[in-house]
Amino acid sequence: MKKFFPVYVRVPLIFFIVFGLMEFFIDSGDRPAFIKYPMLSVFLFAFLFILIAIEITLSAVNRIMYQLMTPEEKAKLAYEDSLSLKESNWYKNLMHKLTKTQPIEREGDLLMHHDYDGIKELDNNLPPWWIYLFYITIVFGVIYFTRYEVFGAADQEAELKTEMAQAKVDVEEYLKTAPDLMDEKTVVLLTDPENLAAGKEIFTTNCAACHRADAGGQIGPNLTDNHWILGGGIKNLFHTITNGGRDGKGMISWKGTLKPKEIQKVASYILSLQGSNPKDPKAPDGEIWVDESAPKTDAAEVKGTDNTEVKK
Repeated sequence: MKKFFPVYVRVPLIFFIVFGLMEFFIDSGDRPAFIKYPMLSVFLFAFLFILIAIEITLSAVNRIMYQLMTPEEKAKLAYEDSLSLKESNWYKNLMHKLTKTQPIEREGDLLMHHDYDGIKELDNNLPPWWIYLFYITIVFGVIYFTRYEVFGAADQEAELKTEMAQAKVDVEEYLKTAPDLMDEKTVVLLTDPENLAAGKEIFTTNCAACHRADAGGQIGPNLTDNHWILGGGIKNLFHTITNGGRDGKGMISWKGTLKPKEIQKVASYILSLQGSNPKDPKAPDGEIWVDESAPKTDAAEVKGTDNTEVKK
């Protein structure tokens, strides 16, 4: 490694490899590991100090060892170094092709015939890597101008607006079916036995104490007739269970205890009990509620359970 990488490359390379491995393997969340764990910073600085000290020590030892060598050993070492340099000529050739640097011996040939306050200038050519990069920027500029100014492709601002509009549509579609983001506007009535059974279990655990197990009413109102204090139907019932009943004397809010999907299930179960006529039901509370969205019948008026006439 020493033959191919000088010390000013080798030390930073080893240091950043160790640093990268620490950041990769240590889970520090959204913060760098050396900031979240200050002891890591201390370790890194200590490691860098030790690494530099080792390089300085090895360099001093090598100089001392070289001074103690015999002329034959020095000649052998020089020969081995020359072989290693030949093996690494691919690197030097590559760098020479990219930079076109001239040897120091040609400095006199490159010296320009003017100076400024004793400062002279060398007539060096631009390095090939810089020229190639310049040509690449020209090609990129032509392609960019043609794409966006001639053919009218969508720029970053237009792409952002398109993506934001699509994201809005995707969010609205997600909200329609996301159970835990459901509200009274998007809730729908469940009728399948599995969800109704789950709703019954929730009702028995949380609601039966006030409404009785058969929903005939006790402290709370009867839930099996067509009288509703805050409106019937799945949307009104979902809203009432979620936010609670009348201030000071109504049902508490259940949104902190039940998830929207659970409220949908228990509300659907309650509506499935309509007309079940439990034994000794509580007297009706509220007003008769008629679903305005339901299909109209030919009858001009509908009678409630207490013979109250309600106009459609």
